[in-house]
Amino acid sequence: MRLTIPVVKVLSALLTAPDEPRYGLDLMRLTGLPSGTLYPVLHRLRAAGWLAADWEDVDPVAAGRPARRYYRLTGDGIRAARLALAELRAPAPGPRPRSGGVGPAGAPAW
Repeated sequence: MRLTIPVVKVLSALLTAPDEPRYGLDLMRLTGLPSGTLYPVLHRLRAAGWLAADWEDVDPVAAGRPARRYYRLTGDGIRAARLALAELRAPAPGPRPRSGGVGPAGAPAW
């Protein structure tokens, strides 16, 4: 999974309560992403097996709104998302020596 900023925002939002299903508008509010960015991310996460999606069982007439599609991370998705975000937050390795050998007084050329 390529970790773009929108993907990181969605995964972070879903990981705040991994067992709690979230619907699109809820995720838009949590992430600040527009629908045209959010839904392709959700689609990619589902295709990767990280996300499950189910329609709510509600009568749209009685509810006064369309049925919502709820998204939640799968078990594999929770593990993969936590690992991916941890790797992203890991400190960068120290500087590497430049090619060409040593610097002044025999010190490595950083």
